[in-house]
Amino acid sequence: MHAYIDESGNTGSHLFDDAQPVLYYGLLTCAKNLDIIAEPPLARLRAELGVDRIHASQLGVGRLVPVLDWLVTFQKKNDLRFDVYRVMKKDHAILSFFDQVFDSGMNDAVPHSWYFGPMRYLLVQDIASLFDEDLAKQAWETRRNQSVTSCAEELSEICAILCERAQTFPDPRLREISVGALQWAMKYPEKISYGTNNQESALQISPNLVGFQQVLMGLAARSQKMGRNVRRIVVDRQNEFNSAQELLGSTYRSMKSAVPMKMMPGMPPLDWTHMPDTPFEFTAGDQSAGLELVDVYLWIAKRRFEDKPISNEGLRLLYGQRHRGHTDQVSLAGLETRWGHLRHLPEPNAEALAFAAEIRDQEDAMRLDALKGI
Repeated sequence: MHAYIDESGNTGSHLFDDAQPVLYYGLLTCAKNLDIIAEPPLARLRAELGVDRIHASQLGVGRLVPVLDWLVTFQKKNDLRFDVYRVMKKDHAILSFFDQVFDSGMNDAVPHSWYFGPMRYLLVQDIASLFDEDLAKQAWETRRNQSVTSCAEELSEICAILCERAQTFPDPRLREISVGALQWAMKYPEKISYGTNNQESALQISPNLVGFQQVLMGLAARSQKMGRNVRRIVVDRQNEFNSAQELLGSTYRSMKSAVPMKMMPGMPPLDWTHMPDTPFEFTAGDQSAGLELVDVYLWIAKRRFEDKPISNEGLRLLYGQRHRGHTDQVSLAGLETRWGHLRHLPEPNAEALAFAAEIRDQEDAMRLDALKGI
């Protein structure tokens, strides 16, 4: 299987650009090498259109029609699979805060089950409700801060604001856990390791790398589902993020042989066995027919998500992926869709309640010990 990866909506670490609120990644896979089989027909289309490269945004809806008309048939004949992944950038600022400050491995006042179990997906929604946009911006700027001293001071200020707001939670247990966690972070901000050490670590927390992580996990799932090894991974060349993408890829490749790790009850195991161990090929968009096709798919999909006009040919292209492609997103809304049902589970039986109470008492002993003197 050959894979081709491109992105759209890149604003780097600037998450609050209202003109581009979403980062998109497109993943196109095929059993055949698209750089070989798609190049001849694309060469004819380029000549007909008078362009050196088929770039969807430059051609626009009308001029792209001949390309789409050909691609509808080509994708069916060659079983092209297109997946699209999205990162809601403003949500990423809040999620990044939560994943650092409420990580029970960082924060001694957070019960292990509240972060490493399904409860985290309810807790993150409640903590997110405490943020307004100004505070989210402040949290993100502090997250990128490379000064240990000023970062700690700023984090304490943010947690103080959130702590005051968390006092209004109507649920007493939620109020107890969230206020305690924020008070601990205010007292020991340097233990949270909230800032970044250098430019490389700043790239690792960017939405681009979070989105790229989605792509790699999706590619692993695609490889498993199709029963095919990934022979090539062609990634659009860009100076800013390619080195960080390669570091992430090499980390995942090194974990491929690890034994699947069991998580808390209700959580899937961490399983890296299907992660491709193929090195990335960073290639310019005008040197890969496969990357040209990803650009077309991604442009059409993006317009669909944003309710912008699409030609009938574009709709036919997307319709052809309805049972082939996949989409996912990093967002608060996405988490709520996937995990919101936890708020409406039936009452547990006596045995389950007793088991939960035992875990609660064990974790509370450690949590309250951490909060002594605060």
